[in-house]
Formats: sequence, structure tokens, C-alpha cells
Amino acid sequence: MIPEEKQDGPSASEESPRLQASRSVCKGSDALAQTQRGRLQSCRARIHQQISKELRMRTGAENLYRLRGAAAGTSPLPGLPRATSNAQVRETVALELSCVNSSLQLLKEELEELNCDVDTEGPGSEGITVPMIPLGLKETKELDWSAALTELISQHFGEDGTSYEAEIRELADLRQAMRTPSRSESGLELLLAYYNQLCLLDARFVTPARSLGLLFHWYDSLTGVPAQQRALAFEKGSVLFNIGALHTQIGARQDRSRTEGAGRAAEAFQRAAGAFRLLRDKFSQAPSPDMSPASLSALEQLMAAQAQECVFEGLSLPAPAAPQDCLAQLRLAQEAAQVAAQYEQVHRTMARPPVQDYVPFAWTTLVHVKAEHFRALAHYHAATALCDGSPAEAELLALEQVFEGPPAPSESPRPLLPQEPEERRKLGKAHLKRAILGQEEALRLHALCRALRRVDLLQAVLGQALRRSLAKYSELDLEDDFFEATEAPDIQPRTRQRPEVRAPSFSRVKVTDIFHRLGPLSVFSVRNRWRLAGPVHVTRGEGGFGFTLRGDSPVLIAAVIPGGHAEAAGLREGDYIVSVNGQPCRWWKHTEVVAQLRAVGAEGVSLQVATLLPGAEPPGTAGHGWAGPGLPTAACLRPDCRGTTGQPCEGF
Repeated sequence: MIPEEKQDGPSASEESPRLQASRSVCKGSDALAQTQRGRLQSCRARIHQQISKELRMRTGAENLYRLRGAAAGTSPLPGLPRATSNAQVRETVALELSCVNSSLQLLKEELEELNCDVDTEGPGSEGITVPMIPLGLKETKELDWSAALTELISQHFGEDGTSYEAEIRELADLRQAMRTPSRSESGLELLLAYYNQLCLLDARFVTPARSLGLLFHWYDSLTGVPAQQRALAFEKGSVLFNIGALHTQIGARQDRSRTEGAGRAAEAFQRAAGAFRLLRDKFSQAPSPDMSPASLSALEQLMAAQAQECVFEGLSLPAPAAPQDCLAQLRLAQEAAQVAAQYEQVHRTMARPPVQDYVPFAWTTLVHVKAEHFRALAHYHAATALCDGSPAEAELLALEQVFEGPPAPSESPRPLLPQEPEERRKLGKAHLKRAILGQEEALRLHALCRALRRVDLLQAVLGQALRRSLAKYSELDLEDDFFEATEAPDIQPRTRQRPEVRAPSFSRVKVTDIFHRLGPLSVFSVRNRWRLAGPVHVTRGEGGFGFTLRGDSPVLIAAVIPGGHAEAAGLREGDYIVSVNGQPCRWWKHTEVVAQLRAVGAEGVSLQVATLLPGAEPPGTAGHGWAGPGLPTAACLRPDCRGTTGQPCEGF
């Protein structure tokens, strides 16, 4: 990302345009979404609390059941024989266990329906395409920045914290708008802007040994389970998760019945996969299941598979690929096989704990349905290439590699596939048979999931594919066709356009550091300790003021001439000039400070300086967290050095 730090100027004390805009409604925020998502979050939290209560009741009932089973030698209940007492208690406990398990099942189905209502939606188009799986956003509570930041600015930076109320209010408005981003590029830019501001906050106010002291509350995106941490990294990680989730929603809403829409959807899913990978690599201590390494890995695989599906849709859309175009059909067969292979991998990941216990059953079923559907499509396109095309000699080799893969160097040449039309028809018929079986299996899996049965678009796609395969099979099925069809070989997965996992484009949103008045991050952050001195009055002597300047923002006193006026005034080598005659100059360039000093007459100049104290990190050497802004490198203090900014040292 490329966050920008605003320089001081004549209007530095005035409200920024960004602050004025945030007073009403930040662009990209959907105020109505807060009410809708809040109700949904409350329902999720309520159901999860009931599930937790039922689980505790089941654990207690199971313990009592086991104890009663082992209590044959204990004293019976008053008035009842020992055997009768234990049998009745066990029967009662067993009945209670049955009721608890039934309640648990109903609650889990209710929670799954809530998740599917929001997250399993189709594209915003009339085109018949397979629905995608977008993610819901994480919810968060309101946060009061005022007390913590005001105290930190007053204590560490030595300034009046209450004078930064406008900046703190701007940050609060930005966070409030970020809670309800619109499902569009504007909403995405809002999340990116807030994430970039968090990186600047991290660089200025946070160290490994010191946090802001704020408690950040976020809710799991699927279960609604609350989680809280005092680390700003938790806030950054949650926002990064929402950036990935919003990318999935934007991708799912694209009109993939057109080439442009399929391309935009693929790009969105690539960015989503990149966000989840970045989060998995950088956020090691996950306080909620949706940010655990296992869940993030499954989500990354899922988004990569959906991006690959968009690639297949983009290639199959132009359908100028006439049926007789053998090579085009072969490429589509391999592309479909590639999509199926990736969905198979996702299904294996989702079917194993701990992901199995977290993701909705409808997601796992839909992924399985897609694996069967695209494997069947691969066989359909292979059959079309065999039966409708007239492959040349070179295309026969391509056909063989589609079915068996390229031969190893040590293998002897294998026989080519059938060259006679009748033999190719028989093999094509065998592939159509596998296509029909696969599509029937996809429909069977679809019917097993109550949540998916409500998705009419998915059933329409699966039914259309099955009818097309049956029609093709009937064309090839001859009355005197009594031979036993051979088993069709598998289609080798291969793609010529593998989507790359791409990190979100943080640089697309350039932000101004809200707390830029505190000074450049290279010096004025909690990683450094300094003492403000002055104002110090320095007069000009015959040899000037008696010091040498170097660098930009802030300008550094590179050397102090022994016995000069600057030394007498208490200035020291390494001091940073922060104001000239009462004007803040922490952001001034070298030339601006020089011009001010040269314009000073015999009355002298009033300077305020900041002196770095022992233990401070040299400017530019500190780490600033992940994806944080880059800071300027440290400058050499030699008088003849031109410094990192290319400015020469200049004496006064």
C-alpha cells in the first residue's frame, strides 16, 4: 500500500475534506446494512448460545447415564429395589439425551439455513450459471478511541491530547462507516482505506511491548461467536478478512453469462484467495474459528477453485467453438477436469476436522456437487470431440494426451486412439455414459441437502446439463448397437489460464495519515523517546548561527560549531527542528527551513527542537507490522553527506 503523510501547511489546522465528508456518510458505506446484518448477527449469536446450552446438558446427561450404568453396587433410592432404581434413572436419562440431540439437530439446521440464506447466492444476472459461495462479513461492536489516544498523545508525544479531537473523531467516523460497507467497489475502497489507516496507527502508536489498551470486539462470520483481543493486529486481521469476504460477494454478483463478467468474477475470487492467504501467513493467533489456519486454508482453496470455474465459463461462453472444432472441445474437456480436480481437493479439506465441524453442510455439499458436475462436463466435451469432430493426425495425439496424459520419456510409444469413425463413436458413447452418471450423481447430492434444494438456479443448471447429455447419447445409440461399451478413461486435468492468487490491491487507495500533525513517523512514534526543548532564541553572529543543517521532514542539526551562538543557546548535534519562530516545521523541506533562517535579521530566531533520548530506535530502522507503510531510511550524520533526501548539509 502507499499511505501518504500530509505535510503541515497553512490549512493544517482546518478540517480536511475527508473529515467533512465523514461527518455525513462515508462513501461506500451502506447504512441500511447495519440493521439487517445486526439482526442476522443477533440470531446467529442466540442460536449459538442455545447450542452451547444444549451441549452442556448433553454432557451432563451422558455423565449421569454412565454413572448409573456403573452404579449396580450402590444403595438404591428409598422405597425402590436397587435394580428398579437404576433402570428407571437410566431410562429417564436416555429419554433426556434423545430430546437434547433432537434439539441440537434442529438448532444446527436453523443456523445452517441462516448462513445459506446470506452466503449461497447466485450471480446478479439472468444467465444460467452455477451459483458461487460468497462469505458473510464479520461484525464488530462500536469502539471509543478518544480516551486511549488522548492519553497516549499527552503522555508520550508531549502535546495536548484534547487538541486532536477532530482527528480522533475522523478515525471514529471512518471505522463506523467501515462496519457497513456496500457490496461494491466503493465499499471495498472504504475497507482498504480503513486498513491503511490501521497500518499508520500501528506504526505510530503500537510497539511489541505496548498496545493501545483498547479492547476490540469481533464476531465470527458464520457462528456469531464473539471474540475479543487488545491487540491492534486483531482489528487489522478482522478488517483484512472482511476485505476478502467482500471480494467474494463482488465476484458472486457478477454476470458470468458474459465474458467480461466472468473475467471480473475471476479477478475478485483471486483477490479473495490472496486476502485469506495473507491473513493466514501474518495472523498466527486466531481468536475465532473463521480466522484459524485450517479455515483460512480451506477458504483460499475454495476461492481459487471458484476463480478456475470462472475461467472455464469464460472459455465456454464465446461458444463459437462449434461442435466440430475438435481441439476446442478437447481444451474445454481438460479445463472442466481441472475445475473438478480443484473442487475435489476443496471437498477433501472441508470433509476433515476441524473444518468439517465449522463450515455449513450446504457448502460442503455444493462443493461436492460441483466436483461431480464438472467431471461430467469434461466427459461430455470429450465425447463431443470424438463423435462430432474430424481430428487430423496431430489432433489424435492431443486426444490421447487428454485421456492418458503425456507419455513419460522412458515409456514406449502407446497406440493411438481409434482412428475409425465407428470406433470413435463407441468411445464417445462410453464418455457420454460417464457424463450422464456423473450428472445424475450431482442431482442426487443436490437433493440430499435441504438448503440446496431451495436454490432453483443450481437445479436448473444440473438438469440442463443432464438433458443435453441424454440427447447426445440418444443420437449415438443405434438399434443394432449390441456391443458391450468399454469403460471410458479419465480426463486429464489441465488449464492454460491458471488464476494466480493475488493479494488485495492496497495501493489503489492512497490515504492521508489522520495524525500527520504529530510529525513524520520516522521520528515521532512510540518506538522513539524524545524531549522537546525550547523555544530557544539564537542570534546570528559573524559566522552565522553556528550550526549545520541536513535532511528533510524533519530537518536535522547535523553539527554544532564549538563556541558558537547555537552551542551557547543549548542546541546539540542530532536535534530535530520542530518549529521556527512559532511555526510548526516538522514536515518542512530542507530548502524551506533554510529560506526561513536566511530571512532572519539581527533580532535572531526562535527554535524548538526535539532531542532523541537513549534507547530510541534510529529513524527508519524499526519494523512496522505487516503491510505497513514504508518509512524513510536513516541518514548519515557526516557533514559532507548529502543524506537520504539528496540535500547537502548547509551551515549557518
